Amino acid sequence: MTPQDAIAELTLIADAANAEPMAAYHKIERPYLGVSNVEIDKAVRAWRGALTLDERLTLADGLWQTNIHEARVAAAKLLLQARIRPSDEGAWQMITSWVPQFDAWAIADHVSIAGQKRLVADPERLDTAEGWTKSDHKWTRRAALVMTLPWARMRNPKPLDLKRRDRILGWAATYVVDHDWFIQKSVAWWLRDHSRHDPEAVRGFLAEHGAQMRGFARKEAARHLP
Repeated sequence: MTPQDAIAELTLIADAANAEPMAAYHKIERPYLGVSNVEIDKAVRAWRGALTLDERLTLADGLWQTNIHEARVAAAKLLLQARIRPSDEGAWQMITSWVPQFDAWAIADHVSIAGQKRLVADPERLDTAEGWTKSDHKWTRRAALVMTLPWARMRNPKPLDLKRRDRILGWAATYVVDHDWFIQKSVAWWLRDHSRHDPEAVRGFLAEHGAQMRGFARKEAARHLP
Protein backbone atom coordinates (compact mmCIF):
# COMPACT_ATOMS: atom_id res chain seq x y z
CA MET A 1 0.00 0.00 0.00
CA THR A 2 1.29 3.45 -0.91
CA PRO A 3 0.55 6.65 1.00
CA GLN A 4 -1.59 7.70 -1.96
CA ASP A 5 -3.65 4.50 -1.61
CA ALA A 6 -4.10 5.14 2.11
CA ILE A 7 -5.15 8.76 1.58
CA ALA A 8 -7.63 7.65 -1.08
CA GLU A 9 -9.10 5.15 1.41
CA LEU A 10 -9.38 7.79 4.11
CA THR A 11 -10.98 10.21 1.66
CA LEU A 12 -13.66 7.64 0.81
CA ILE A 13 -14.73 7.41 4.46
CA ALA A 14 -14.38 11.14 5.16
CA ASP A 15 -17.24 13.49 5.89
CA ALA A 16 -16.17 16.62 4.06
CA ALA A 17 -18.61 18.69 6.13
CA ASN A 18 -16.45 17.96 9.18
CA ALA A 19 -13.20 19.20 7.65
CA GLU A 20 -13.75 22.91 8.25
CA PRO A 21 -14.90 22.51 11.88
CA MET A 22 -11.90 20.25 12.53
CA ALA A 23 -9.54 22.89 11.16
CA ALA A 24 -11.18 25.53 13.35
CA TYR A 25 -10.93 23.28 16.41
CA HIS A 26 -7.28 22.32 15.99
CA LYS A 27 -6.26 25.86 14.95
CA ILE A 28 -3.33 24.67 12.84
CA GLU A 29 -3.18 25.36 9.13
CA ARG A 30 -2.92 22.01 7.35
CA PRO A 31 -5.27 19.89 5.22
CA TYR A 32 -8.16 18.17 7.03
CA LEU A 33 -10.26 15.44 5.43
CA GLY A 34 -13.02 15.15 8.03
CA VAL A 35 -12.34 11.56 9.16
CA SER A 36 -13.14 10.59 12.75
CA ASN A 37 -10.62 8.86 15.00
CA VAL A 38 -12.90 5.82 15.09
CA GLU A 39 -12.74 5.48 11.31
CA ILE A 40 -8.97 6.05 11.29
CA ASP A 41 -8.62 3.26 13.87
CA LYS A 42 -10.58 0.85 11.67
CA ALA A 43 -8.50 1.62 8.62
CA VAL A 44 -5.17 1.41 10.44
CA ARG A 45 -6.02 -1.94 12.05
CA ALA A 46 -6.57 -3.40 8.61
CA TRP A 47 -3.34 -1.91 7.29
CA ARG A 48 -1.30 -3.20 10.23
CA GLY A 49 -2.65 -6.69 9.68
CA ALA A 50 -1.78 -6.70 6.00
CA LEU A 51 1.69 -5.11 6.05
CA THR A 52 5.13 -6.19 7.17
CA LEU A 53 7.01 -4.05 9.66
CA ASP A 54 9.13 -2.45 6.94
CA GLU A 55 6.03 -1.73 4.88
CA ARG A 56 4.34 -0.16 7.91
CA LEU A 57 7.32 2.08 8.56
CA THR A 58 7.43 3.15 4.92
CA LEU A 59 3.70 3.88 4.93
CA ALA A 60 3.89 5.76 8.23
CA ASP A 61 6.71 7.94 6.93
CA GLY A 62 4.84 8.68 3.72
CA LEU A 63 1.62 9.54 5.53
CA TRP A 64 3.45 11.85 7.92
CA GLN A 65 5.10 13.69 5.05
CA THR A 66 1.72 14.61 3.54
CA ASN A 67 1.01 16.92 6.51
CA ILE A 68 -2.67 15.95 6.33
CA HIS A 69 -4.11 15.84 9.84
CA GLU A 70 -5.72 12.40 9.55
CA ALA A 71 -2.68 11.02 7.74
CA ARG A 72 -0.39 12.05 10.58
CA VAL A 73 -2.77 10.52 13.12
CA ALA A 74 -2.83 7.31 11.06
CA ALA A 75 0.98 7.33 10.84
CA ALA A 76 1.19 7.39 14.64
CA LYS A 77 -1.38 4.61 14.96
CA LEU A 78 0.64 2.40 12.60
CA LEU A 79 3.37 2.34 15.28
CA LEU A 80 1.04 1.80 18.22
CA GLN A 81 1.44 -1.88 19.09
CA ALA A 82 3.17 -2.81 22.32
CA ARG A 83 5.54 -5.37 20.81
CA ILE A 84 7.21 -4.84 17.47
CA ARG A 85 9.23 -7.78 16.21
CA PRO A 86 12.02 -8.37 15.43
CA SER A 87 13.08 -4.85 16.46
CA ASP A 88 11.25 -1.63 17.28
CA GLU A 89 14.30 0.57 16.75
CA GLY A 90 13.05 1.81 13.38
CA ALA A 91 9.73 2.78 14.92
CA TRP A 92 11.45 4.57 17.80
CA GLN A 93 13.74 6.50 15.47
CA MET A 94 10.75 7.53 13.37
CA ILE A 95 8.87 8.74 16.44
CA THR A 96 11.85 10.76 17.67
CA SER A 97 12.22 12.34 14.21
CA TRP A 98 8.60 13.52 14.40
CA VAL A 99 8.82 15.09 17.87
CA PRO A 100 10.53 18.36 16.75
CA GLN A 101 7.77 18.74 14.15
CA PHE A 102 4.91 18.73 16.69
CA ASP A 103 2.76 21.83 16.43
CA ALA A 104 -0.58 20.81 17.94
CA TRP A 105 -1.76 18.72 20.87
CA ALA A 106 -3.84 16.12 18.99
CA ILE A 107 -1.15 14.83 16.65
CA ALA A 108 1.43 15.16 19.43
CA ASP A 109 -0.72 13.02 21.72
CA HIS A 110 -1.26 10.28 19.14
CA VAL A 111 2.47 10.05 18.48
CA SER A 112 3.21 10.21 22.21
CA ILE A 113 0.95 7.23 22.89
CA ALA A 114 3.00 5.25 20.37
CA GLY A 115 6.15 6.61 22.02
CA GLN A 116 4.96 5.44 25.44
CA LYS A 117 5.06 1.85 24.23
CA ARG A 118 8.56 2.25 22.83
CA LEU A 119 9.83 3.72 26.10
CA VAL A 120 8.29 0.92 28.14
CA ALA A 121 9.84 -1.59 25.73
CA ASP A 122 13.28 -0.05 26.33
CA PRO A 123 13.48 2.31 29.34
CA GLU A 124 17.07 3.21 28.42
CA ARG A 125 15.40 5.51 25.89
CA LEU A 126 14.48 7.78 28.80
CA ASP A 127 17.89 9.34 28.20
CA THR A 128 16.53 10.67 24.90
CA ALA A 129 13.37 11.94 26.57
CA GLU A 130 15.44 13.71 29.21
CA GLY A 131 17.19 15.60 26.44
CA TRP A 132 13.81 16.87 25.28
CA THR A 133 13.21 18.55 28.64
CA LYS A 134 15.84 21.16 27.74
CA SER A 135 14.41 21.98 24.32
CA ASP A 136 13.24 25.47 23.36
CA HIS A 137 10.34 23.82 21.49
CA LYS A 138 7.43 23.54 23.90
CA TRP A 139 5.89 20.51 22.17
CA THR A 140 9.17 18.62 22.48
CA ARG A 141 9.35 19.48 26.18
CA ARG A 142 5.72 18.46 26.63
CA ALA A 143 6.38 15.12 24.89
CA ALA A 144 8.88 14.16 27.59
CA LEU A 145 6.07 14.06 30.16
CA VAL A 146 3.29 12.71 27.95
CA MET A 147 5.44 9.81 26.70
CA THR A 148 6.46 8.89 30.24
CA LEU A 149 2.92 8.67 31.63
CA PRO A 150 3.20 4.86 32.00
CA TRP A 151 5.48 5.49 34.99
CA ALA A 152 2.84 7.72 36.55
CA ARG A 153 0.30 4.93 36.18
CA MET A 154 2.29 1.96 37.48
CA ARG A 155 0.45 0.18 40.29
CA ASN A 156 3.35 -1.91 41.62
CA PRO A 157 6.57 -0.39 40.29
CA LYS A 158 9.80 -2.30 40.64
CA PRO A 159 12.74 -0.58 42.35
CA LEU A 160 14.21 0.53 39.01
CA ASP A 161 10.88 1.96 37.98
CA LEU A 162 10.64 3.87 41.26
CA LYS A 163 13.95 5.51 40.39
CA ARG A 164 12.68 6.27 36.89
CA ARG A 165 9.50 7.74 38.32
CA ASP A 166 11.46 10.01 40.64
CA ARG A 167 13.68 11.01 37.72
CA ILE A 168 10.62 12.07 35.70
CA LEU A 169 9.16 13.96 38.64
CA GLY A 170 12.45 15.85 38.69
CA TRP A 171 11.83 16.87 35.09
CA ALA A 172 8.33 18.01 35.99
CA ALA A 173 9.76 20.14 38.80
CA THR A 174 11.81 22.10 36.25
CA TYR A 175 8.66 22.80 34.22
CA VAL A 176 6.62 24.54 36.91
CA VAL A 177 8.19 27.95 36.22
CA ASP A 178 7.06 27.77 32.58
CA HIS A 179 3.49 29.08 32.61
CA ASP A 180 2.63 28.06 29.05
CA TRP A 181 -0.79 26.36 29.26
CA PHE A 182 0.30 23.14 27.53
CA ILE A 183 3.42 22.77 29.66
CA GLN A 184 1.45 23.34 32.86
CA LYS A 185 -1.19 20.89 31.66
CA SER A 186 1.45 18.22 31.04
CA VAL A 187 2.72 18.57 34.62
CA ALA A 188 -0.82 18.46 35.98
CA TRP A 189 -1.67 15.42 33.85
CA TRP A 190 1.36 13.50 35.10
CA LEU A 191 0.65 14.36 38.74
CA ARG A 192 -3.09 13.66 38.46
CA ASP A 193 -2.50 10.18 37.06
CA HIS A 194 0.24 9.49 39.56
CA SER A 195 -1.93 10.54 42.51
CA ARG A 196 -4.10 7.46 42.02
CA HIS A 197 -1.14 5.25 42.97
CA ASP A 198 1.08 7.42 45.17
CA PRO A 199 -0.89 10.34 46.59
CA GLU A 200 1.82 11.16 49.10
CA ALA A 201 4.37 11.75 46.34
CA VAL A 202 1.99 14.14 44.63
CA ARG A 203 1.21 15.95 47.87
CA GLY A 204 4.93 16.35 48.45
CA PHE A 205 5.45 17.71 44.92
CA LEU A 206 2.62 20.21 45.33
CA ALA A 207 3.86 21.29 48.75
CA GLU A 208 7.29 22.03 47.29
CA HIS A 209 6.41 23.32 43.83
CA GLY A 210 2.67 24.04 43.77
CA ALA A 211 3.06 27.76 44.50
CA GLN A 212 4.91 28.13 41.19
CA MET A 213 2.20 26.38 39.17
CA ARG A 214 -0.80 28.04 37.59
CA GLY A 215 -4.02 27.64 39.52
CA PHE A 216 -5.74 25.39 36.99
CA ALA A 217 -2.73 23.06 36.98
CA ARG A 218 -2.63 22.78 40.77
CA LYS A 219 -6.34 22.02 40.81
CA GLU A 220 -6.03 19.40 38.06
CA ALA A 221 -3.02 17.76 39.73
CA ALA A 222 -4.90 17.42 43.01
CA ARG A 223 -8.21 16.30 41.50
CA HIS A 224 -7.96 12.68 42.69
CA LEU A 225 -6.19 13.28 45.97
CA PRO A 226 -8.23 11.85 48.88
